[in-house]
Amino acid sequence: RIASGETEFALGYTEPQAGSDLSALNLRAEDKGDYFLLNGNKLFNTSCHIADCHWLACRTDFDVAKHKGVSMMIVDLKSPGITISPMITMAGWQTNEVVYEDVRVPKENLVGEKNKGFYYLMAALDFERMFPLGRYRRVFDELVEYTKETIVDGKTLSKDPLIRQKLAQLSTEIEVTRLLYYQLAHILDKGGIPNYQSSMEKTFATECAQRIVNLGMDILGLYGQIKEGSKWAQLKGKVEKFYRTSIVETIYAGTSEIQRNIIAQRGLGLPR
Repeated sequence: RIASGETEFALGYTEPQAGSDLSALNLRAEDKGDYFLLNGNKLFNTSCHIADCHWLACRTDFDVAKHKGVSMMIVDLKSPGITISPMITMAGWQTNEVVYEDVRVPKENLVGEKNKGFYYLMAALDFERMFPLGRYRRVFDELVEYTKETIVDGKTLSKDPLIRQKLAQLSTEIEVTRLLYYQLAHILDKGGIPNYQSSMEKTFATECAQRIVNLGMDILGLYGQIKEGSKWAQLKGKVEKFYRTSIVETIYAGTSEIQRNIIAQRGLGLPR
């Protein structure tokens, strides 16, 4: 039903005090026998305003190590006691604050084992971090064509040695990203779960995306700041739009700094 679009899910991980360190989450789920009673706040929970269910990480045991007291639940977002408030990002996307006040969740909505949710959460993030670069690749291709067609000071921009060097560098990085992505597919095809490899791909891809749109701003000059819809917008305003979205994409599912920590610890075996 999820794959067919019949049921829409939204992730419920981040809290005001638990972003990069998700083990610090403390939305409380008290065992009341036939149900759990939930109280607390979630932050930056995108799609909750249109979703049917919340894929929720909550704390079911406060007397053990932080990562051992977390459970996963499926919560009907129409349940009494849930308040969803919009938060608009710099990318223009709506994400949400979600407040739980004495929300009852049936015991059968517990996912897997009680207090094992942190491990499920970490595995899910390995999949979420697989970042496709396709739309930024299209922007890059359009920038290349723009430099071939645009004449400044009597010659096309494609003849500017600095622009040529930067485009060539980005072309190399885009190819590296493609191979990192194929590596993830190879691991999945073999029945594995990409772990630090997902962090490698997300970090390189999202930072490559930023370099693409940064170069787009350099090439387009002041035109690069014009939004879609203006008659003055070049490349239909894509550079301005993706300049904003590319920043958000280095943050969600774990910041670049967190990804590098994962690569160091899990990939290289370095100490915490």
